[in-house]
Amino acid sequence: MKNVIIVNKKDLEKKKKEIAKGGADKLHILSEFDRTITYGLTGEGKRTATVISQLRSDSKYLGKDYQKKAHEMFDFYRPIEINPKISLDEKKKKMHEWWMKHYNLIAEVGFTKKLIKKVVDEKPLQFRKGSLEFLSLLNKKNIPIIFMSAAPGDMLIEYLRKNNILFSQVYVVANLYNWDKNGNALNIIEPIIHSMNKDETSIQKFPVYDKIIKRKNVILLGDEIEDVGMVEGFDYDNLIKVGFLNENIKENIEHYKKNFDVVLINDTDMSYVNKLLKEIVK
Repeated sequence: MKNVIIVNKKDLEKKKKEIAKGGADKLHILSEFDRTITYGLTGEGKRTATVISQLRSDSKYLGKDYQKKAHEMFDFYRPIEINPKISLDEKKKKMHEWWMKHYNLIAEVGFTKKLIKKVVDEKPLQFRKGSLEFLSLLNKKNIPIIFMSAAPGDMLIEYLRKNNILFSQVYVVANLYNWDKNGNALNIIEPIIHSMNKDETSIQKFPVYDKIIKRKNVILLGDEIEDVGMVEGFDYDNLIKVGFLNENIKENIEHYKKNFDVVLINDTDMSYVNKLLKEIVK
């Protein structure tokens, strides 16, 4: 298939056969959300908005003061996040600092459940073509999918609900708020999930673990190298890792090939993922 790079065909076929033996009852999906289930680039070639950036990009939701402070944080912390010369330990400290500051700021300036619905209504996400088919097939086969994301989970859940894809077997492990009785955000619930600590955010710490403990076969989907860490702490039997390399392909392809079994390039759709799932679960 076009835009599909299979790193080791023999190894992949072996994994597919083993997972197929276990069937739907032994399988679960572990996936990132932003730029994985959604497209990574706009039609103009710009990076698509993440769930959190929907708030940061428009002052009408949380005010100009919030927008100014949020952009200042981004300008300070983002270079640290992408600097290859900074150690992972140091990055983790700074990313935790960034996420805590930002999420606390959001609560302080008046984040509400009503506002979440307004943003989701006015700022649609660009789901990859085939995403609905993918999630519908999982629902039909009763295969759990866990979205592990550094995004504000309450917004992520609302985006799924708005698009009629918050099926019963869809689970969200993300950053959630405590709310008061009037729907006002009080504070973010720890532990914080950020871009650099998915290897430490063990699925065992969350209630969904009971749903997947006996489902030892995993298909992992992500768009960043760090996303492979989502499976840390889970005692799997077979694992297929699919990476979406949306941009800067020449610079990153070899790194992705070392970390994923399949690399999907050029911000492609979900065709390969759907084909893979149908081959495994018939």
